[in-house]
Amino acid sequence: MLSSYTKEFRYTLKLATPVILGMLGHTFVGLVDNIMVGQLGATELAAVSLGNSFAFIAMGLGIGFSTAITPLVAEADAAKDFVKGKSIYKHGLFLCTTLGVLLFGIIWVAKPLLYAMNQPPAVVDLAVPYLNLIAFSLIPLLIFQGLKQFSDGLSITTYPMYATLIGNLVNIILNYILIFGKFGFPALGIVGAAIGTVVSRVMMVLILWVWLRKSNRSKMYVSAIQFFKLDYDMLLDIIALGLPSALQMLFEVAIFTSAIWLSGILGTNPQAANQIALNLSSMTFMVAMGLSVAAMIRVGNQKGLQQFSELRRIAFSIVLLTFGIEIIFALLFVIFHDTLPHLYLNVGHPEQLQDTTAVLSIAADLLLVSALFQISDGIQVVVLGALRGLQDVWIPMGITFIAYWIVGFPISYYLGLYTEYKSIGIWIGLLAGLTTAAILLFIRFNYLSKKMIRDAVVLVDG
Repeated sequence: MLSSYTKEFRYTLKLATPVILGMLGHTFVGLVDNIMVGQLGATELAAVSLGNSFAFIAMGLGIGFSTAITPLVAEADAAKDFVKGKSIYKHGLFLCTTLGVLLFGIIWVAKPLLYAMNQPPAVVDLAVPYLNLIAFSLIPLLIFQGLKQFSDGLSITTYPMYATLIGNLVNIILNYILIFGKFGFPALGIVGAAIGTVVSRVMMVLILWVWLRKSNRSKMYVSAIQFFKLDYDMLLDIIALGLPSALQMLFEVAIFTSAIWLSGILGTNPQAANQIALNLSSMTFMVAMGLSVAAMIRVGNQKGLQQFSELRRIAFSIVLLTFGIEIIFALLFVIFHDTLPHLYLNVGHPEQLQDTTAVLSIAADLLLVSALFQISDGIQVVVLGALRGLQDVWIPMGITFIAYWIVGFPISYYLGLYTEYKSIGIWIGLLAGLTTAAILLFIRFNYLSKKMIRDAVVLVDG
């Protein structure tokens, strides 16, 4: 019985590994930024955290819409419907580009809110110029996301991975040069990190587009595109599928963003510590995200083939694989919770030693809480991927809202600001929200997959 699930591990990992590496590449940009900026001090690290908090909310919305592309392309590909697949690509890319420009404009207008959020003034002053550039980088990022989701839908997962890895290399080099002022360039601090992010994201778009144009598998889809000649029914179909996914991602990203803002109310050191723990947790989360994409693709393919029993078995095998991997991550966080935060801060500055010690201590405690929610975080995102493969998005959206904002946020707010738990209390709220989401989403998928099998049997018997 167990072997019927474990035999799928090899193919799932083969499909998911390039996606995981590509997503780790996105997060690695943030890791490098945080480690290099952390050498400047806790205030600079907190400023990057605050600036990114606005970008993360916008990014969650944009990426959420883009996730509609993958299952639609996967289903069209399984059905050998080239015309529909090409139309999905064009309209998905148009939507992502438009969203990138729109979200950049919204952040630009919303910047003054930074001064009204009870954040440390020194942190806000540093965050504003950083946010200007990071907001602009959303445009190439979401264009890349549109190309990537299309590529994933065709099961071409290596191209986005390589484009991301090359972009990361460019980002690391530019960070080193521009943050610290090497090779005759001025030392720009966190603004230098933002410039590196913008340039690397533009390069990722160019590289992936060129590769898709040259590949025999994809070139017919991406060639001879009349970008502004739109089929509004198709555009509305993508929006209808993408909107609840975007809102779902908004609810999840916003709960982690609220942790940044609540930590800022507690002070600069808690905010810097929160950024360290959040960045490390994001690295492990990208593995689950890659498995989620694999679940979305494989479930979408089986849905297109009308093989519902196989669909359920494959989805459960991916959940089982995720469970095992997340246990390993949880153990690593427990074992190295004191060691990992030292990657981010320079303990060699005597004048900053008191702040550095405080940040390291808080971050170590937060990693213990993060270890606890590794399993629930991994399962909830993988089951979400499977539900997207079924194109079931509205009920999961409601589930995530309840889990994060009815359960999680009130706990974070109360424990963080009104009890002695403070930063740990904020993360206990995250743990409660993620665990609630994992349980409810699994129940939803279990119900739907059983219903699809029953309905298929009734149809055959009838």
